Amino acid sequence: MREKVGLLVCLWFLLYGSCLGRFVVEKNSLRVTSPGSLKDVYECAIGNFGVPQYGGTMVGTVLYPKANQKACKSFEDVEISFKIKPGGMPIFVLADRGDCYFTLKAWNAQNAGAAAILVADDRVEPLITMDTPEEENARADYLQNITIPSALISKALGDNIKKELSNGQMVNINLDWREALPHPDERVEYEFWTNSNDECGPKCESQIQFVKNFKGAAQILERKGYTQFTPHYITWYCPDAFILSKQCKSQCINHGRYCAPDPEQDFSKGYDGKDVVVQNLRQVCFFKIANESGKPWLWWDYVTDFAIRCPMKEKKYTKDCANDVIRSLGLDVNKIDKCIGDTEADTDNPVLKAEQESQMGKGSRGDVTILPTLVINSRQYRGKLDKGAVLKAICSGFEEATEPAICLTEDIETNECKENNGGCWQDKAANITACRDTFRGRLCECPVVQGVKFVGDGYTHCEASGVLRCEINYGGCWRGTQDGRTYSACIDDHTKGCKCPPGFKGDGVKNCEGKDANTEFSWGFVWAIILGLAVAGVSGYALYKYRIRRYMDSEIRAIMAQYMPLDNQGEVPQHMPHSNI
Repeated sequence: MREKVGLLVCLWFLLYGSCLGRFVVEKNSLRVTSPGSLKDVYECAIGNFGVPQYGGTMVGTVLYPKANQKACKSFEDVEISFKIKPGGMPIFVLADRGDCYFTLKAWNAQNAGAAAILVADDRVEPLITMDTPEEENARADYLQNITIPSALISKALGDNIKKELSNGQMVNINLDWREALPHPDERVEYEFWTNSNDECGPKCESQIQFVKNFKGAAQILERKGYTQFTPHYITWYCPDAFILSKQCKSQCINHGRYCAPDPEQDFSKGYDGKDVVVQNLRQVCFFKIANESGKPWLWWDYVTDFAIRCPMKEKKYTKDCANDVIRSLGLDVNKIDKCIGDTEADTDNPVLKAEQESQMGKGSRGDVTILPTLVINSRQYRGKLDKGAVLKAICSGFEEATEPAICLTEDIETNECKENNGGCWQDKAANITACRDTFRGRLCECPVVQGVKFVGDGYTHCEASGVLRCEINYGGCWRGTQDGRTYSACIDDHTKGCKCPPGFKGDGVKNCEGKDANTEFSWGFVWAIILGLAVAGVSGYALYKYRIRRYMDSEIRAIMAQYMPLDNQGEVPQHMPHSNI
């Protein structure tokens, strides 16, 4: 009887988590560009594996293999390859639904060289999400290695493509993910629905590895205010008929209000579901307290460190171990304990109650029923939980030209401005360009340089405007040097336009010529005369002073000669009396 109750409880969790939820199929567009009979835009469902090219497009040609049409075995076994020669278009393999997992079809197509896989539905129905299989039913070693995008198309479209291919027509397709996620403004809001349980197999291992790998990028985005991140945790409630059962008591807290499945799916050993619920609650409270302290990005450090230091396998999945991690990150354990509250009380826990309400879909976002789930700008992410793939998806959620620098690195996107300047205007002499690299491509917009705004169409023309425009490459106007002087057609007190300086003629942009030579000569002659007169005046004055001085010297010498002997006259002998003795 005990085993039957346990089975019923597990079945309830499964039903509550899937059948009762409003699951939204996330889609991207598929444009058939040829042949003309199929030319149109169609919807396709994004597979929840591989790497969808969020924010971008992919062009390819469709091939429907003559053998292994359900792609359930290796294409090597039937000697088929989809690898292309240099210059060839990428191959999109068309496979039929059925007989094996969607992931296996994608894996076989990828190994044969396909760029993407299109799975044609085998029944007339609304599109569904192709998901990964349950771990106990499939080899999980290849799931994280699927890198090609996948899409489910309707039976009608699949049949029409096959018909055209059988008639020898080439079917070309453009897969477009540019509008798969909303991109309304300069900030992306995203949620990560996860679990502290590390004993649920490859899915748990992959999400822990993702948190470790994505932590650095997430913290850069959060610290600089580019994103607003919120972690969430799924819980279920126990059916009223089983609240007093041992199974509900071991898997739930607060009298069956908040439950999680047994980690090992064995009620007789290891940790219980309620242990997982309490640790999930502790992680929610850690984020709440960290966010209140202005450091929400510490959640990534806590979850990473807890997974490393407190694993279930080592019997360290405890409150004491969790508190050691909390203290090492500088948060107050008492505040987190207060947030957790009494898990044995027969009352609602406000934190977990809010988490359960958040599970319910709002607007375009469906109910969260799958772990892990990433929600970006209210749309559920589909694809591989991989650092590069998720970062691309987040970057596609920014309004174009508002992306942070991390979204414009070479491993995330291709800089289209490097090839022929993106087809935009540029001034090579001043090293100014209108090409602006964006995650989605490029924009041709006249730039603002050192406070000077350029105006124009961005493709063929950009012109500096404003009072400071002459500071930037002379405002794009003509400039030239003559007789050692530099002339420019840019006028500082004009906000736009170019005008040749006085004495020059031309359009002011490309040339200014014909400076008046007579005018130049006349002014030069005038300056020569002025200079000559100045030299003559100075010389005459000097000569005049010299002659005056010579005259004065001679007059003074004549006057002095009348009163006293001069140095240049001889001495007159004097006769003194003497006696003869």
